Amino acid sequence: MPKQPPEVRKHNFNEVALGYTEEQALEEASRCLQCPQPQCVKGCPVEIDIPAFIKLLRDGKYEEGIKKIKEKNSLPAICGRVCPQEEQCQKYCVLGKVGDPVSIGRLERFLADWERARGFNIPDKAPPTGKRVAIIGAGPAGLTAAADLAKLGHEVVIFEALHLPGGVLVYGIPEFRLPKSIVQAEVDYIRKLGVELKLGYLIGRTYTIPELLKERGFDAVFIGTGAGLPQFLGVPGENLGGIYSANEFLIRVNLMKAYAFPEYDTPIRIGKHVVVIGGGNVAMDSARSALRLGAEQVCIVYRRSREEMPARKEEIENAEEEGIICKFLAAPTRFIGDEKGWVKQMECIQMELGPPDESGRRRPVPVKGSEFLMDTDTVIIAIGRTPNPIIQRTTEGLAVTKWGTIVADENGKTSLEGVYAGGDIVTGEATVISAMGAGKRAARAIHEYLMSKK
Repeated sequence: MPKQPPEVRKHNFNEVALGYTEEQALEEASRCLQCPQPQCVKGCPVEIDIPAFIKLLRDGKYEEGIKKIKEKNSLPAICGRVCPQEEQCQKYCVLGKVGDPVSIGRLERFLADWERARGFNIPDKAPPTGKRVAIIGAGPAGLTAAADLAKLGHEVVIFEALHLPGGVLVYGIPEFRLPKSIVQAEVDYIRKLGVELKLGYLIGRTYTIPELLKERGFDAVFIGTGAGLPQFLGVPGENLGGIYSANEFLIRVNLMKAYAFPEYDTPIRIGKHVVVIGGGNVAMDSARSALRLGAEQVCIVYRRSREEMPARKEEIENAEEEGIICKFLAAPTRFIGDEKGWVKQMECIQMELGPPDESGRRRPVPVKGSEFLMDTDTVIIAIGRTPNPIIQRTTEGLAVTKWGTIVADENGKTSLEGVYAGGDIVTGEATVISAMGAGKRAARAIHEYLMSKK
């Protein structure tokens, strides 16, 4: 897929990947073998009929193609950009056994962009059921559940704590990987399905879940609040100036538009030597954002090797093309500040890989006596997020795990009648498409619950 050249894109926040041309999309679609028993569908958490939409695209039936996708997925332009297709649908493409699999995500993006440029078609909805569902959180899980429930004829209201809908799609993923206008357009599509969106409502404070059910007239609730609380290293000096959580850093860049200073009066201080701790997509996003904000050198420090990095390979390659340095098998042990309390150095220890841990990746083990110092004036910690505990603490009887995630079955049913949950708030931090799959399964279960309710 065409991309901005690295030397150009590392100085701007414009989208890196430019999308297929029509000719490129048709050529790629023509590679699909139309397998009689397609394995790619098994790798799609939202169950898109992949061969069918690719055939329609190949035949030039773009309107029918995007309609086929949207039978299952209301956020195709988003998924086409940020889904880890290489670990899901494309992983099972038979062409991948002998070469490159069909680029399913890029074809999905092509059709989604084609439709958005011409205006959305709104599908037929089931007759009104008279049932009301409250969705908590306007992230990928909540938006998916809301769209599916609205199409089934239910009255749906989304309550979002932030001033913009999208959840991690807007506060966590930078503009150069997922433009905010794309998120807004797909949210607008969901609103056109009849979903009401209430921004600035912090459930657990504005209303509790029992109040939504008993006093606000809702028949069911879906909790899709994600995992928005940053994790820290717990090493000395972590409270020095110049050390950010990736959450704070990316929110200030994405939602507060720190990159557009002075047009937006919300700058963020970036030093010359930025170190990002972590190896996932959030670490890549933080590092590449720091580079675009003017850092002279950005280094990612990861405690395992490149092979164990959880970030998408495409994003690792993009980061390396732009000049991001990766230092593997190293972990910080303490931060050292200057006389003004600002970080100036980081002490690390060399790691080596031991046997696999519970995640299946080889466990990093410190090498005794291998400590070394790195100069830095800005550190961004991107080692994961945990759920915000407000809902758990204000909802009596809601079962939670010791990690603060909500206990729910495979269909999202929680310990409370009429209360469902899905996405990162149940599984811990995962992918956008995994959260969407959970929202879809919960919507199906909520519909069955509402229709059986007298």
